[in-house]
Amino acid sequence: MALLINERCINCDMCEPECPNDAISMGPKIYQIAPEKCTECVGHYDQPTCVAVCPIDCVKPDPARQETEAQLYEKFVELHFDV
Repeated sequence: MALLINERCINCDMCEPECPNDAISMGPKIYQIAPEKCTECVGHYDQPTCVAVCPIDCVKPDPARQETEAQLYEKFVELHFDV
């Protein structure tokens, strides 16, 4: 499942540079995660780096984006390799 940043975000700028998929960007008021690019760091790291660096725990699973680890890995391959 892709991740999302909830309204508790304080725009601390910690998550954006950590995302290996360039899925995080500034939205109208807070940072947001592009679900089509979010792989929860599958293919890169053991855990999502945005979750690890968030000082207020505002990065949560997106209930609208239920994806298996295999689906997240397939998305990783599509984003980073010519397939």
